[in-house]
Amino acid sequence: MAPQHTPKFMAIVNEAKKKVRECTVEDVKRRMDAGEKLLIADVREESEYAASHLPGAIHIGKGVMERDIETKVPDSGQEIILYCGGGYRSALAAENLGRMGYTRVVSMDGGVRIWREKGFPLTQG
Repeated sequence: MAPQHTPKFMAIVNEAKKKVRECTVEDVKRRMDAGEKLLIADVREESEYAASHLPGAIHIGKGVMERDIETKVPDSGQEIILYCGGGYRSALAAENLGRMGYTRVVSMDGGVRIWREKGFPLTQG
């Protein structure tokens, strides 16, 4: 079950979602199955990433995203698919990356929660 979020948090998430591109978990799975080489970044906490994450995803926590993105993804034109637990933190992170000049950032709506519900594969460690 998804956690209940506060109204002020949801207000900034909803504002961010108006400004960023989103995709579904099915979109990402279809592209993975087609063999596309995707740059997928998990923006959750390190402990969440260690417990389980999408296959091939790198970890760049939302708390350090703006600080570390240029060293991990120096090409601001590279497509980056961001995800989190439910699609809220990834939308906020996508908005900030857009403000930094990253032009092809996509937030995966529903996050790992929906990915897991669909029975799609996860990696541990």
